[in-house]
Amino acid sequence: MSVRFGVFVPQGWKMDLVEIADPVDQYEAMTAVARVADAGPWDSIWLYDHFHTVPEPTDNAVFECWTATSTLARDTSRVNIGQMVGCNGYRQPSLYAKIASTVDVASHGRLYAGLGAGWYEHEWKAYGYEWTDIPPRMAAFREAVEIIDKMWNEDRPVYHGKYHRIDGPINQPRRRPSFWLGGGGEKVTLKLVAQYADACNVGGGNPELVAHKLGVLRQHCEKLDRDYDRIIKSTTIELDLSWSTAQVRERVDKVLAAGANYVLFYIPRVAYDHEPLLRLAEELVPAY
Repeated sequence: MSVRFGVFVPQGWKMDLVEIADPVDQYEAMTAVARVADAGPWDSIWLYDHFHTVPEPTDNAVFECWTATSTLARDTSRVNIGQMVGCNGYRQPSLYAKIASTVDVASHGRLYAGLGAGWYEHEWKAYGYEWTDIPPRMAAFREAVEIIDKMWNEDRPVYHGKYHRIDGPINQPRRRPSFWLGGGGEKVTLKLVAQYADACNVGGGNPELVAHKLGVLRQHCEKLDRDYDRIIKSTTIELDLSWSTAQVRERVDKVLAAGANYVLFYIPRVAYDHEPLLRLAEELVPAY
């Protein structure tokens, strides 16, 4: 499987639009980055699924993930569009499957549908979602993945779980986009990747952690008779703007040696300066 690259667009979550006052101009800055990526060799653009900024909640704009995914699908024409990752707690899984099918049609098949269990406690509580301990949250995530798989592959599926249920929903247009699961949980998440997903995101750009998590994934694949090589194995590198292209390439080579075959970049300040995005597109991406 060849190496591919994606880039996050500035969405507000990491305080990356705060120097722009008007929300309309903020959105246009986000879509401008998406269009630059669309014109270049990038395989994908990415969004986070969050409502409040980090590292602390502030009164600054954060564009909602699925709304922005759908609008960016129409603002671009070539690049794939994904979420790293959708939060299971924010949408009932059958609705998630319906939304994803709709956006996959709107994008002409360019959706990378991401899902994870969720972690940002303050955000859950502020928006009125029930915050639970890790075991029930992971159990609900497991059920959600199973339901979503059914919604994309079966006519009027039925599922009665402890946390989620469906009773014969009609999902038309029924489309199955590329399914990406984020998180490195070794007992639940990575096993679900082996069972259901097209791709995973692990390790946060740390080569040792990437190698370890992918070793666990390989073991799950062997036990489930899943072809490990058919799974896209991604990790995310947060760019330091002081790095040269050679230094970026050194970091990329290390995660590739650890087993990754897909690299996502978060580029600080790209809303205000496209130069690093253009430089990597010219000097780094074609080298792979």
